[in-house]
Amino acid sequence: MCVPQVSSLREPSVAPLPPAVSDSRGAERTHGHAGPRGPAAKLAGRKPLLQGIFRTKSLNAILASAENPESQLRRSLGAFQLTLLGIGAIIGAGIFSTVGTAAAGGGGHAGAGPAIALSFVLTAITCGFAALCYAEFASMVPVSGSAYTYAYATLGELVGWIIGWDLIIEYAVGNVAVAISWAGYFQELLHNVGIDLPGWLCIDYRSAAQAAQQVAEAQAHGGSAAVQALGAAVLQAAQALAAAPHLLGVPVVLNLPAFLIVMLITVILVIGIRESVWFNSAMVLLKLAIITFFVILGFFYVKPANWHPFAPNGYHGIFTAAAIIFFAYIGFDAVSTAAEETKNPKRDMPIAILSSLVVCTVIYILVALVLTGMLPWRQLDTAEPLATAFSALGMRWPTIIISLGAVFATTSVLLVFQLGQPRIFFSMARDGLLPPWAAKVHPKYRTPHVTTWLTGIVVAVFSAVANINEVVELTNIGTLFAFVLVCAGITILRYKDPGRQRPFRVPLGPWLIPLLGAVFCIFLMFYLPPTSWWRFIGWLVLGMSIYFSYGYTHSVVGKESGRPAKPPGQNLAALGFLLAAAGLFIIPHDAGLPTLLREAADSGMEDHLRSLIGLALIALGLISGVFGVAGARRAETR
Repeated sequence: MCVPQVSSLREPSVAPLPPAVSDSRGAERTHGHAGPRGPAAKLAGRKPLLQGIFRTKSLNAILASAENPESQLRRSLGAFQLTLLGIGAIIGAGIFSTVGTAAAGGGGHAGAGPAIALSFVLTAITCGFAALCYAEFASMVPVSGSAYTYAYATLGELVGWIIGWDLIIEYAVGNVAVAISWAGYFQELLHNVGIDLPGWLCIDYRSAAQAAQQVAEAQAHGGSAAVQALGAAVLQAAQALAAAPHLLGVPVVLNLPAFLIVMLITVILVIGIRESVWFNSAMVLLKLAIITFFVILGFFYVKPANWHPFAPNGYHGIFTAAAIIFFAYIGFDAVSTAAEETKNPKRDMPIAILSSLVVCTVIYILVALVLTGMLPWRQLDTAEPLATAFSALGMRWPTIIISLGAVFATTSVLLVFQLGQPRIFFSMARDGLLPPWAAKVHPKYRTPHVTTWLTGIVVAVFSAVANINEVVELTNIGTLFAFVLVCAGITILRYKDPGRQRPFRVPLGPWLIPLLGAVFCIFLMFYLPPTSWWRFIGWLVLGMSIYFSYGYTHSVVGKESGRPAKPPGQNLAALGFLLAAAGLFIIPHDAGLPTLLREAADSGMEDHLRSLIGLALIALGLISGVFGVAGARRAETR
């Protein structure tokens, strides 16, 4: 159990600092200072229209708020535990699933073939640039919040809110996807040892309904032969729906294992960070042992002839695969969310972030080379490529061990993702952008228990009913977007606050590596489909509505700067962005903007009405939102 008292685990406290906020040029001011009066005061008090929502929170104020005893977290983590935390977040469902699709191709994209190893290197370089920027920020601003806190300190309140809102969907969607993946591996593991759960307890309703429709159509057009051609997975999903019990006439179909694992992880996280990290450390060590087993055993079955041709689809296949396997690298940034629970964050955070990335890259390259050497790359287009490699060789017992490794892998990822998301809520609530209850700390365990329970329950429910294909697409684009702004923040802060102590500095100056990191991330973002872009933009615009509904008037920095309690235009801005978000969720998500415009203009096209209504709501909402923001800012500058 955690020790209730935390005084012996805290770093030396800092003296209380006067409230300080920065203007758009980065200069700090403290309240209570006498200034000009009369007409001169009116001119001096005039602020640029957007200065308020782009006002930054000074680093001194950020560090001081982290030392508040009422909201202080327990410091109990070292570099080794943080490194295992990062490895636990990075090595997860990605290496056990996406590597096969990325190598073999499918779904309209070209495969990299054996050159998947180069795709891992390219993605590692992209993440490496971002990791160096995260390391500098984490050593300089050792508080919870990750990219949200960094953006607030450099790019302003509005950008900070956008990043925080982005991280919420990144962690939530990633957590749901991993929970569903965990349930699949767990079910397969049970099947391999002779235990089968009822199908209706291991699948979401939409997947089961789609499978049933496919079976019905195949039966109507091709008979039993066409039905059998659908494959075992489709038939099992359809049978699950047929066998499901009914409640009030509705079939009960849910992914119970996914729900239960999320709730179990939630309980572990509420009990305490130290217990959570030791649990994660055990999972990571077991996971690494099983991956090592795959590499060593698989090495003896490698046929060098399978590596020729090495890059069958050239650079296009390598770049496309890099965008797909980016999911396998998501997680190292979660290390920085535990900064306030680290004993020596200025030293340990950079070590952990960079070490976890290097270790995982080496592991990924070894797995990719062994996997593509064991089987021809075209045969790897399965959801379980590592297990498929041994199954093709007629070896059943390694398949069981690989399934066990996948369960361990996804369990540790679930823990780190669920550890990170409540701490984003925690930091945003401490800044006044979310209600104060989100910043409450458990009196005994010193963990953000309210947000941990809230996020755990929401993720558990969606894990039980969501389709994995619907949730996984948002994860990559949200993470890449956050990486871009973190890279930009390093360059900005080097010029705004050059005298700040930086225990770790991004090498080669403030321009080269941050610029390369931002460019590489944007490059990979353009390889993602329109569906990801529309849903991501819709989520961000919805966040703008919530910001102007609550965060704009409750912001600690805004109150210190004299922002009115209820400025005119605030409600118009909130309503406008809400309408725009509704439009973004109405439009067909599989079409680009030119196609949407054509569909809206042509009444004969299939999605004419959806496109027309959606685009009209977007235009009306954005115009209303901009006018609302202008009205609120005019009131603030008076």
